[in-house]
Amino acid sequence: MNDSKKILVGEDSSIILNLTKSILSFENYQMKAAKNGKQVLEMLEKEDFDLILMDLNMPVLDGTTCTKMIRNLSDETKSKLPIIAITGNMSNYTMDEFRRLGFDDFIQKPLDYDKLLATVKKFLS
Repeated sequence: MNDSKKILVGEDSSIILNLTKSILSFENYQMKAAKNGKQVLEMLEKEDFDLILMDLNMPVLDGTTCTKMIRNLSDETKSKLPIIAITGNMSNYTMDEFRRLGFDDFIQKPLDYDKLLATVKKFLS
């Protein structure tokens, strides 16, 4: 049996976190939640993940800054993790800009859960 993949979700909305968790666990993914970029970094230091879903607008440390910091980690496995941006204001960014910021892909809010799963699977299968 496949080890279930671990996904770290940086998102400050409990509603989105709960929904995302139920969607991901339905597909047998394990999910850990972080409420801001600082927590994302702390959790990433302690354990390994297969993918990160990162909300751009979080308190304390936003998703863009956090992603930059992850990309600069000395641990190559962690610095190269797939990171998917979650954003409510898509119109502000093009895919090229997301790539420049260090993201591998993005999902728009309000979240379309089919797209969320499809995007996650694209990187984890």
